[in-house]
Amino acid sequence: MKTIKQIADELGVSKTAVRKKIENLGLQSSLRKNGNQFAIDEIQEKLIKQAFSGNETETKNANQSQTENHEVSDLVSVLQTTISVLKAELEAKDRQIEKLQMLLDQEQQLHALTAQQIKELPEQKEPDMTEEKKWWQFWK
Repeated sequence: MKTIKQIADELGVSKTAVRKKIENLGLQSSLRKNGNQFAIDEIQEKLIKQAFSGNETETKNANQSQTENHEVSDLVSVLQTTISVLKAELEAKDRQIEKLQMLLDQEQQLHALTAQQIKELPEQKEPDMTEEKKWWQFWK
């Protein structure tokens, strides 16, 4: 048999916290009074300790969940920043591609125009070098 103070000291909590757990568990009416202290039997002690260990687990789980949520939030923020940077780079590349496509079209048009102009040029005869010129024709 232990007192509320002894259990509180073992668990490292206040007597008030142990009393509240006793009330929450509905053990208040089953406690025996030994002078001005309540005597807690082993079964009741185990129930109280389990209730506190359950709270610690819940607190740890809550803290872990909160930490994981914060990490996920940070990761989402980093990913959103990365996505926005990549979108901006992609838009710049799209503009470069459009400009290159326009330049390529202009070059093809210029090439076609040049080819057309070459076809339209009158054919010129090259002088026939096979004719022999007389010596007096050299000064003409």
